[in-house]
Amino acid sequence: MAKRDYYEILGVKPGASEQDLKSAFRRTAKDCHPDVAVGDKGAEQKFKELNEAYEVLKDPQKRAAYDRFGHAAFDGSMGGQRGGQPGGFGPDFTNNMANIFDDLFGEFMGGRQGSRTRGGRERGADLRYNLEITLPEAFTGKKAQIRVPTSVGCETCSGTGAKAGTKPKACSTCGGMGKVRATQGFFTIERTCPSCQGRGEMIDDPCSGCQGAGRVVKERTLSVDIPAGVEDGTRIRLAGEGEAGMRGGPSGDLYIFLGLKPHEFFQRDGADIFCKVPISMTTAALGGQIEVPTVGGSATRVKVPEGSESGKQFRIKGKGMPVLRSTVSGDMYIQVEVETPKNLTRRQRELLEEFERESHKETSPESAGFFARVKDFFDGKGV
Repeated sequence: MAKRDYYEILGVKPGASEQDLKSAFRRTAKDCHPDVAVGDKGAEQKFKELNEAYEVLKDPQKRAAYDRFGHAAFDGSMGGQRGGQPGGFGPDFTNNMANIFDDLFGEFMGGRQGSRTRGGRERGADLRYNLEITLPEAFTGKKAQIRVPTSVGCETCSGTGAKAGTKPKACSTCGGMGKVRATQGFFTIERTCPSCQGRGEMIDDPCSGCQGAGRVVKERTLSVDIPAGVEDGTRIRLAGEGEAGMRGGPSGDLYIFLGLKPHEFFQRDGADIFCKVPISMTTAALGGQIEVPTVGGSATRVKVPEGSESGKQFRIKGKGMPVLRSTVSGDMYIQVEVETPKNLTRRQRELLEEFERESHKETSPESAGFFARVKDFFDGKGV
C-alpha cells in the first residue's frame, strides 16, 4: 500500500515553518497517542505514522530530500546506501518515544525535575529580601547588614540527613538512579522513583537534629555591598546564599530588591534630581541668589534673574545621581515657585498699595494683555 504524504499526515502545507510542524505534531499526537486513545486499535499505527512524518520533516536535510524525491529518498529505490529508516523505527525509537511522551504529557506526570542535580540532590529555593534605603544612601552607596531567616545545612549530620556514624544507602527500588522505567506497548517511559522521590538514596536512621532533611532553619547575618547609583527596584543577587538544598544539595540564591524611601526635598528621574524651591515675590521681581541643598549633602548657590516666574527651572550640571557602575552623573534641576505674601503688616500693605498705583501694563505685561483681550472679547459680543 502506498504511503501517505507526510505533509498530509501532519495536516500542514509543504511550505510550513518549523514551528508550524511542531505545533501540528503536538496537537495531533495528543489525540492519537495510544495511552490517550484507549480502545482505538489503530491508534498505535497512526501514532507511528505521525512520528515518522515528523521525524523526516523536522530535519532540514531529510525534508529537502523528501521534497525532491518523495518517499523514494528513503526506501532504497534510488540506489546507493540507505540512510536508515526515516521514521525513527531503528534502535533509538524507544528513547525517542520516551522523550516525546515527556514533552507532550509531562505536565500530567508532575513535570520535569529541573530543581534536582544530576545525582538527585534537590537544589534549595531562591529567597527574596526587600531592603529599603534612603536617596542619599543610593547616592553614595553603602554596606548594609541584613538578617535572613533561612534553611542551612545541618551541622550534626553535615547535611546528609543520616544519624551520625551512619550513611544514606542506595534506593532499592531504582538502584540509586532516582528514576524507574516502565514499558508501555512499544516504548519505555522514565518516571521519578516513588520510593526516594528522585534522590536515589534512602535513610534508615535519620538525624535527630534535622529529622532527615539535612537542613535546619536558622537566622543568618549577611553583609551586602550596595553600589552608588542604584535605583528603586534594583536587584542584587547573592549566589549560594539562599535556602540550603535537601540532604547536601546545592543552595539557592538570595535576591535583594532595593526600594528607595521618599525624600523631603528631592524627586528622582533616572540620574537627574529635581527640587522645588519657594522664593519670595521680591526675589523673583528684583533677582538675587538662593542657596539650595544637593543630594550629596553640600549646598550650592543659584542666581535668580529679575522677573523670574513660578515654574522657571535652573540646571546645575553634574549635581544629580551617579549612573550605576559609571563615572557619569546626572544633573540637578531647581524649579522656583514664587510665594505670594501673607499676613501683611499695615506698613507692608501700604507699600503694596502704593506699588499697585505706580504699576502700568509693562510692570505685569501678561495680566495686562490678558484682561485687555477679555475686554475686547466682551465688547465684540455686545456685552
